Amino acid sequence: MKGVLLTAGEGTRMRPLTLTRPKTMLQVGGKPILQYNLEALRDAGIKDIIMVVGYKKEAIEDYFEDGSSFGVNIDYITQEKRLGTAHAINSARNMINDEFIVLNGDIIVDPKLIVDLISKYKSEEASSILMLTEVEDPSSFGVVEIENDIIKNIIEKPAPGEAPSNLINAGIYLFDKTIFDAIDRTEKSERGEYEITDSLKIQMGENKIVRGLKSNNKWIDVGRPWELLNVNEHFISEMEEDIQGEIEEGVTIHGKVVLGKNSIIRSGTYILGPVFIGEGCDIGPNSYLRKYTYLGNNVNVGNAVEIKNSIIMDGTNVNHLSYVGDSVIGANCNVAAGTNIANLRFDNKNIKMKIKGEKFDCGVRKLGAVFGDNVKTGINSSFNPGVKVGINSAVGSGTIIYEDIPSNTLVLVKQEYKIIKYDN
Repeated sequence: MKGVLLTAGEGTRMRPLTLTRPKTMLQVGGKPILQYNLEALRDAGIKDIIMVVGYKKEAIEDYFEDGSSFGVNIDYITQEKRLGTAHAINSARNMINDEFIVLNGDIIVDPKLIVDLISKYKSEEASSILMLTEVEDPSSFGVVEIENDIIKNIIEKPAPGEAPSNLINAGIYLFDKTIFDAIDRTEKSERGEYEITDSLKIQMGENKIVRGLKSNNKWIDVGRPWELLNVNEHFISEMEEDIQGEIEEGVTIHGKVVLGKNSIIRSGTYILGPVFIGEGCDIGPNSYLRKYTYLGNNVNVGNAVEIKNSIIMDGTNVNHLSYVGDSVIGANCNVAAGTNIANLRFDNKNIKMKIKGEKFDCGVRKLGAVFGDNVKTGINSSFNPGVKVGINSAVGSGTIIYEDIPSNTLVLVKQEYKIIKYDN
C-alpha cells in the first residue's frame, strides 16, 4: 500500500509566513509539519510515498530528497494547477496500483490512526474510508451524515445549527482504485475546484460503500498562524531532553531543554522549559526563555531579552532589552534593541487577526505578532497584539504598529521636537 501526501498548496491563511515557503514546510517542535506526516506513514508500515507538490516545490524536494534519510522511498508529482483535492489525488493516478492512503500535508496525525484505518479496510468491505473526528463547532468543515459507520452524505461548511452531526472529515482517506472513476465524473464546484467530497458522493450514489472511522488518536489541523503555536507547544512538551551545545556556569534551567550542536547559553540566562534551541544559536547573557519557546538554527538572543511561547525561525536576531510574547517570527529577521511585541489587550478580550482580509477571533487572550522573513525593526519599536508584518519590511525606531504592514514596506514615524539652547 502506498501513501500519498498532498502538499501542493501555498496556505494563504498563513501569510506572510508562506510567502517564502509552502505551509507544510513551516517548522514546529524542530521539524517541518510535512515531516510528521511522512514519519506517521513510515511508522505505520508504509514506506512508498508519493508527494504531490506544486507551490515552491523546491523547498520540499531539497529537504526530503529521495526519502532514504527518513527511511522511505519518495516519488514526486507536480500539480501544475491547483484545482482541488480530487485533482491533486488524480495527478498520482499512474503511480497507484492498489489501495492507497491519502493525507493532507497540513495536518498532523498519530501513526496509530493510520494503522486503525488499514485494519478497518482489511476487516470490512469498503471502496473508501474517511477518518472522522468530533468537534464542537463543525460549521467550518465537511460534516458527515452517518448511519452506523456508513456515510450517507457529506455537507461542506453547514450553517451553524444545521449540521447533521459533529463528525467532520479529517482529511485522511483510504481508497481503492474505483475512486479514480468517480474523479473522472466529478465536476467543478462553486469554488472552481474538483472536490474529493464530490467524488465520494458519486461513489455513494452508485451504492459503493463509503465508511467512516472515528478516531480519538492525535489529529491536529494547522491552518492559521496561532495554530502553529498550539502545535509547537504540543510537540515541545513531548520531546526528550538533549543537550549537545555548551551551557556556561550561572545558567538556571527548570524543565526540559533541547540544545543543538554549536549552540551556547551564556551566564545569567534563566530558562523555564520545555524549550527548544537549534544548532549554532547564541543565547544571553541574562536572558529569559519561557515555556514552549522554539528557536531555529543560528538564532541569536541578546542580553536581557525575554521570549515567551514563541517560534523564532532560522537566522533571526533578537537583540538586547527586547520582549517577544506568543509570536511567530520568520527567518533572517532583525529585532532591534528595545523592541516590544505585546500579547495582551487592555480589555483582556480575545485577540483578533486579519486572515485573507477578514478579521478573525483567534479564540485566545494572548497572541503577539507574526513577522514574515527578513523583517527589521528599529530600536524601541512596539507591536500591538495580532498584527502581521510582511516579508522584507522595516519598521523605524520608536514606531508603534497597530495594524498590518504589507510586504516590502518601510514604516517611519515623524516626530516633532524643539531644540532649545540654554543661556549661560
